[in-house]
Amino acid sequence: MTSGPIAQLGFVVRDLDKALRHWVGFLGVGPFFVADEIKPDQFVHRGRPSNATFSAALANSGPTQIELIQPLGEHPSQWQEFLEAGREGLQHVAYWTENFDVDFAAAQAKGHRVAHGGLLSGGRFVYFDADIADGYAIELSEQSPEKKAVFGAIRDAGINWDGRDPIRPWAQALAAADVPVRGGGS
Repeated sequence: MTSGPIAQLGFVVRDLDKALRHWVGFLGVGPFFVADEIKPDQFVHRGRPSNATFSAALANSGPTQIELIQPLGEHPSQWQEFLEAGREGLQHVAYWTENFDVDFAAAQAKGHRVAHGGLLSGGRFVYFDADIADGYAIELSEQSPEKKAVFGAIRDAGINWDGRDPIRPWAQALAAADVPVRGGGS
C-alpha cells in the first residue's frame, strides 16, 4: 500500500526518556514535542474496543517525522504486541492522507489486515499488520486540519533547529499551530 511518500517512521520503545536521549544526543534529531499521556477518542484493537493509552514524542528529520511511542499499561494494541514479542524499535511506517476512505479501501483490496485503529486529533488512523513476521506495520493517518497544522508546526520547528530546548511539551506544538490544548499525537 502506498499513498504518497512515507511521512513518518514510528518507533515503539519501553522507555521514552531513554529513547529521547538517544535521538537527541546521539542522532542529533529534534526538537521533540512530548505528550505524556494520549488516549485516543476511539480505539479498537483486532475488532474489540481497547483503552490503549500511550506517551509519544514527535520530531522531524528533514521531511520525515519521527514518532516515539511508549505504551502505558497493558491494554491491547499493536504497540503492546510488538513489545510482548520482545521487539523494540521501528514498528511502523506511516502514510498521511486527505482521502482516508479511498486509501483505506485500496489497502483492504490489496489484502492488508487491520490490527488497530481509531480517532485522534480529529482524524482517523489505522494500522495494518506487517505482511512478514519481522516486517513493519503500515499506518494510514487521516490529516484533519488540526493534525495537519500540528504536524506542520513540528516540521517547521526542526528546519532551523539550533540544538536548544531539544525536548518540549506538547502544548508548545499546539500553540505554534494555533490549536487548543487537548491531547497528543499520532
